[in-house]
Amino acid sequence: MKKNMLKVVFLGLLTGLTNGLFGSGGGTLLIPSMIFLLNMEDHKAHATAISIILPLTIVSTYIYFKSGIVSYNITFRVVLGGVLGGYLGAKLLNRVPNFLLRKIFAIFMMIAAFRMVF
Repeated sequence: MKKNMLKVVFLGLLTGLTNGLFGSGGGTLLIPSMIFLLNMEDHKAHATAISIILPLTIVSTYIYFKSGIVSYNITFRVVLGGVLGGYLGAKLLNRVPNFLLRKIFAIFMMIAAFRMVF
């Protein structure tokens, strides 16, 4: 029990650091960690990751806004599409079979990694 609690707190610390430093990446760290380290079911890991990222993002956003390093024009335009996309994605999550969800997520992570390196 105590060992699992330390894993969860360390995972939270690492996720918060990643999200704050890079502006994203918390979910890509959280989802595989919750699936493989905490033995959480894939759909639940995806939904839980979003719930965890929200407060982390609020804190990071506050600091970014105070620092004046946010492009407001782009932010508000992307948020318009992002809210719709987030709604549709959340509705689709339960319709996607576990094996397909894992494959789609893995492909997305590989493409993102490839694009970041090259």
